[in-house]
Amino acid sequence: MPDPGHTILAAAKDARPLPVLPRATARGLVLRRMNADDLSFLSDLYASTRVGELAPLPWSAEEKRAFLEQQFRAQHAHYMQHYPDADWLVIERDGQPVGRLYLERWPSEIRIIDIALMPDARGAGLGQAVLEDVQALAAREELGVGIHVEHNNPAMRLYLRLGFSKREDKGVYHLMRWDAPAPA
Repeated sequence: MPDPGHTILAAAKDARPLPVLPRATARGLVLRRMNADDLSFLSDLYASTRVGELAPLPWSAEEKRAFLEQQFRAQHAHYMQHYPDADWLVIERDGQPVGRLYLERWPSEIRIIDIALMPDARGAGLGQAVLEDVQALAAREELGVGIHVEHNNPAMRLYLRLGFSKREDKGVYHLMRWDAPAPA
């Protein structure tokens, strides 16, 4: 398997402009392309999204951390292999990384490969601002927005509130999609 740091560096050389997210910017968020130095943060971010799921397991903290690191690396390698043209973005606030946003443009939609925020950045409307910006970007380009959302993800309520609908049950995930209202 290729070194994930090398793959990130290759993606970071992308000269495409960053997506413009005015709602997120108004809330103090800044996007930048990820780089190899972000792997530790991204691993911690991934782990923060799985804490509740692993809490009941009788594993030691070290065993849980090793498992989560392995799962992060597998997910990261999968994303890099299967979405080579994606925008791999780190979300920052006050100069510190607080999340990630992975986007890929398809002919009919902008696919949110992943969006995640650190626990202290959740519940304050930051994720909603980012999602609304992605929706606005898609609407300007006459595209939909698609994302896979785990059935038990607390953000499911947010997606539904923002007009996403469940299109397909994929086992652990729902494939969800938002389409811009037709022009009047």
